[in-house]
Amino acid sequence: MKITIEQLLQNIKDFKAGTKIELTGTIYTARDQAHKRLVELLSSGKQLPIQLKDACIYYCGPCPNAPDKIIGSCGPTTSSRMDVYTPKMLDNGVKILIGKGKRSKEVFDSIQKNKSIYLLATGGVGALIAEKVKSFKLIAFEDLGPEAIYEIKIENFPLIVGIDCNGNSLFGRIED
Repeated sequence: MKITIEQLLQNIKDFKAGTKIELTGTIYTARDQAHKRLVELLSSGKQLPIQLKDACIYYCGPCPNAPDKIIGSCGPTTSSRMDVYTPKMLDNGVKILIGKGKRSKEVFDSIQKNKSIYLLATGGVGALIAEKVKSFKLIAFEDLGPEAIYEIKIENFPLIVGIDCNGNSLFGRIED
């Protein structure tokens, strides 16, 4: 099913675990070091480099692009690395998470509480996923290199709902 981020946000309760989608819209890449800095900024009341309300965060550290490409390989990184920061990010407005792998019970519960969604990108196919990226721009934390925050515009990005906002999960029962 082809869908925009706006359509997903408007109908988030209708998307069940296991649903395959092709997402189009603007997302932000952020891995653990960027998450750590965002949470530190939140905790200190400082201004963030991105708007978290209704944001879509992709756990990815893109590779440098080849001369004839928009972006290099941009496959997902293991999502559990962000679990310590994710509830705070969700509590502050993030609605869509993209990554790979199982999440902690705390994140699972926070997804339900915040009516958010966790989408799975296929690992190991970063070069193919890169073909779905239409633009790529550095936003913040340049010193982190590939772990900086980048804004990317995606078109028909293939994903599967891993955890829906109704408490369903492709990972079965989620426990600590």
